[in-house]
Amino acid sequence: MMEMKERTGLEAAIDRTLNKRRSQSTIRQLTTKGPNSVDFSSNDFLSLASNEELRCAYLSELQHGPRNTGSGGSRLLDGNSAYAEDLEQHIADFHGAPAGLLCNSGFDANVGLFSSLPQPGDVVVYDEFIHASVHDGMRLSRAGKCICFVHNDISALRSVLERIVLDDVLVQDGRRNVFVAVETVYSMDGDVAPLKRIVSLLKEILPAQNGHLIVDEAHSTGIYGPKGRGLVSELGLEREVTVRLHTFGKALACNGAILLCSPIIRQYLVNYARPLIYTTFMSYPALAAIRASYSFLFTGRTESLARTLRVLIEALHVRLLAIQKDLMLDGRARGLLRVPAERPKSPIFAVLSSEPKALAAYCQSNGLVVRGIVPPTVPAGTERIRLCLHAGNTIQQLDDLVATIKSWVQLRKADIVAAQQERARL
Repeated sequence: MMEMKERTGLEAAIDRTLNKRRSQSTIRQLTTKGPNSVDFSSNDFLSLASNEELRCAYLSELQHGPRNTGSGGSRLLDGNSAYAEDLEQHIADFHGAPAGLLCNSGFDANVGLFSSLPQPGDVVVYDEFIHASVHDGMRLSRAGKCICFVHNDISALRSVLERIVLDDVLVQDGRRNVFVAVETVYSMDGDVAPLKRIVSLLKEILPAQNGHLIVDEAHSTGIYGPKGRGLVSELGLEREVTVRLHTFGKALACNGAILLCSPIIRQYLVNYARPLIYTTFMSYPALAAIRASYSFLFTGRTESLARTLRVLIEALHVRLLAIQKDLMLDGRARGLLRVPAERPKSPIFAVLSSEPKALAAYCQSNGLVVRGIVPPTVPAGTERIRLCLHAGNTIQQLDDLVATIKSWVQLRKADIVAAQQERARL
């Protein structure tokens, strides 16, 4: 084993920073799942990652594809191929878009898009819970202003847009653009953006057609819309959205992403989106995995999985509400478990808890993969366990999960009561 060098000043400084997170129980660690654990954490919503039929389709695509499995470089140099261009056009056609641009990841796509598309002086308005990749893109952009609005709040969005119009004559007469960035399904709360109302508001406030809606469909791909085309397609809003982002690493069980847009925006991004220009493009095996997964969408083979998922969402919500009622939590114990009153519209459940890391660890010790989510990932006061359902989960697994959560809450409630009684004696 190599001998460790003496710690440098830099390492001492960053260790102090890490110790601050350790003291606040917010330190992040890389972990692995046990071989027989039950998944209530990953974004594999349709359970395609373990689908044997999809595996066979992927291997067949590999077998019959090009012999060269490497990438070759950036798409602008030697990384592009007829296979990639044919694939992205097929995907664009499937989603009802005129053009598409494949990207290595959703993160790269958002950074490239938001850093380059807003022109000097343009305004970006974004939901306060928008993904970190959008924030990174905005920091690199030439936009004159980047303004957030309260999460999923149409009144708040209206106020922001009206103020922008009032303060800027160039926006009023259509010479300056306003981009509105939202997600269809938000990854930490699992709630859904009111897209129809946002579209109507943009038309009302910005009649000069300089309002541009950018929609991240990362968590809705494969779940919403006909054959899993996404929420924009489910609502018939394809022509109302300037750019859509679909990612492949969640319900589709592979990697990469595509930006759906007009041909001229695609050409602009090819010329100005730095994450596309200055990085090696996806290799053929990655593209083959995307084609195999999309073949499942094209042929409707995921629709029954999406229906199963909706049944499981209802079943879990009913069970969680039932244990919350049975536990009769009050006082300090009330914060141990707070279940959303309304049934989630997605497979993502945000179950609030004042001790999410401890609850998640208890679940993991019982073979259930559950993650505790704490600040800065979510706002202080909204600490939670994030539960993700999958089409491959069973009712028995849901019952085991709910029983485990209930058991932990009962144990912690007893601890709290015992501590209160001890203090009273003192």
